[in-house]
Formats: sequence, structure tokens, C-alpha cells
Amino acid sequence: MIKVMIADDEEVIRRGLEKITSRMDLEVEVIGSHGNGLEAWNQLSALSEEDIDLLITDIKMPRMDGFKLIEEARGHMKNLPIAVLSGFSDFDYVRRAMRFGALDYLLKPIEKSQLYELLKRVEENKKLQAAEPQQEAVQASEGGEHYVVEQTKSILEKEYNHNFELERLAETVGMNASYISRLFKYKTGQTITEYLIGIRIARAKELLTGRPDLKNYEIAEMVGYSDPVYFNKLFKKICGMTPKDYKSGCRVPKN
Repeated sequence: MIKVMIADDEEVIRRGLEKITSRMDLEVEVIGSHGNGLEAWNQLSALSEEDIDLLITDIKMPRMDGFKLIEEARGHMKNLPIAVLSGFSDFDYVRRAMRFGALDYLLKPIEKSQLYELLKRVEENKKLQAAEPQQEAVQASEGGEHYVVEQTKSILEKEYNHNFELERLAETVGMNASYISRLFKYKTGQTITEYLIGIRIARAKELLTGRPDLKNYEIAEMVGYSDPVYFNKLFKKICGMTPKDYKSGCRVPKN
């Protein structure tokens, strides 16, 4: 049985989480559902580690925010898995929450598959911890992998038109550059550069068809390539035709 506590000031979010978990093929019990951090802490402070397996909390809440709740929870239960509820625009909050001791996060609106993945990992870790307590620390640097990859994707999608610098990205994420590169490739099957090129080419296609007034060199600059010749070659290599042909509607696939 996975025992979960939820803290979020939006009732629709709390009810949604409860409804989703009740329909999963996992044994999940919501032991507490609270509209602010103080109510959650009042219950949590009276529990032992055997009474709860996962805390899911929002950051922006009245009376006690998520940061304070995570801090108090960590002081009370050092190894309690904590997941943060977040939107894509709140990555700064998520990164700070990770530093406070959160291990993972859930994107709003909540997707069943994402929640299932988290609960399944908590269940598996619970079994492993019971069998091999010495592995607890290892199970905890793995907890934030999903966050690191998703934040990296978000940064690339927002800053695709800038010069790419791995060290700057790593600094933003708050992780080692070589670690991020290996993790991203392992989790997505693509290198960071390959993912970035995909974003740029997709955006270039949109501009080629949606902004016929733009010159190819202007589009190249808008998607992050200062050299239009290189952009043309890369576009042709990936799409099987030049940007000019794509723009004119000649979308014959490469043999």
C-alpha cells in the first residue's frame, strides 16, 4: 500500500489526484488532502516514517508555502519522497524545491501516466529499501532525473534561437554539464544537440510556410543559425529538400 499526502490550495487539483489514484492498478491510500501547507504539516508532524510513503505538494499555498512544508518535512523525516506540483513556467520554484529536498515533480495539468510513473517508482523503492536499506542514498540522486531532463527540454524550447552553450544550460539547471549530456541521451535517445536541431528545423518549417515575406537568411537567423549556407545544408540533410523547395510547397520525401 502506497500512503500519499496531498497539499494544494486548488481543490480541483486535490480531487483530481485522488480520482486518478483510485483508478490505478496500484494500492494507493490518500491519507491526507490539505488546502494549505500548515494543515498538511500539522498532520505530517504527528506521523512516523511507516505512516506515509509520499508527499505531493504545491509551492504557492496560504499559511505555509511548499518550501516551508518541504523543509519541515525533511527535518521530521529525512528520507520521505516528496514531489512538487508545478507548471512549466515555475521551473525556478521547482529548482529551489529540489534544493530543499524534493525528489521529483508533477506537471500541471496532471497526466495519469506521469503520476503512475512516480507512484510505481515509490512502490519499487519502498520494496528495495525494505530489502536493502543501504541503497537509500542512491535511490534518492535518481529521483530528480525526470526533472532535469524536462527542464533541459523547456530551456531548449524557449531559447532555441540563441547560441547554444552547454555550460550555460548546465548552470541554469544546476547540474554538471557532462552529467546532463549523458542523462539526456539515456532518457530521450537523442543528444541535446539533436533535440535542439529538431526544434529549430520544426520552427523553420513553420516560418517558411507561415511567413512567405521572410528571406531564407532571415529565417536562419530567427532559428539560431547565423550562417544561411550551413542552415540550407542542414535543412536539406534532415528534410530531403532545400528550404526554398519546402517553402514553394514541394514536399516530396527523400528516396
